[in-house]
Amino acid sequence: MSARDIPIWDIDAGHSGVNFTVRHMVVSKVRGRFAKWTGTIAFDEAAPERSSVEVSIEAASIDTGVAERDGHLKTPDFLDVEKFPAITFKSTGVARREDGFDVTGDFTIRDVTREVVLPVVYGGRTKDPWGNQRTGFEAQLTIDRKDFGLKWHQLLETGGLLVGDKVEILLEVEAVLKTAEEKPAPVAAVA
Repeated sequence: MSARDIPIWDIDAGHSGVNFTVRHMVVSKVRGRFAKWTGTIAFDEAAPERSSVEVSIEAASIDTGVAERDGHLKTPDFLDVEKFPAITFKSTGVARREDGFDVTGDFTIRDVTREVVLPVVYGGRTKDPWGNQRTGFEAQLTIDRKDFGLKWHQLLETGGLLVGDKVEILLEVEAVLKTAEEKPAPVAAVA
């Protein structure tokens, strides 16, 4: 089986989520999500090491439920969405675990790229009522926002930070198998 024979799955953003939580004033958490994003998974269940993932998130689609806070998160203090419109992940390797996969890849926020390992739980595969093949995955990751250039902070008079450094990310992904008609035609080799 060649690389182009690996099944390609388009992430169904309507049935998936890129969600996050971060500490607020030490005592609670703020929850948020990104509303606009796309991605493709090349998934070989029999040989997961041949698999790959690419995701692009529209940074300006951040939504914490408070417009004023979202506006601040879009500024150069945080995501700087005018200068850096996309947050991206591109896998560099996949390894099988007992309960899923470790997906290693380059995660880019702003102009900073760091290697991360996503511990992915495989939800399986099924057919929907319209005959489409679907698959599901879930992953959780904690990053330090300062590692990605998100260094803004405000100290509280009681100690601690207004916004915590650790960001917990939860990915819930449902993807649809591309049909043969949707796959790009292979490029012919030139002799």
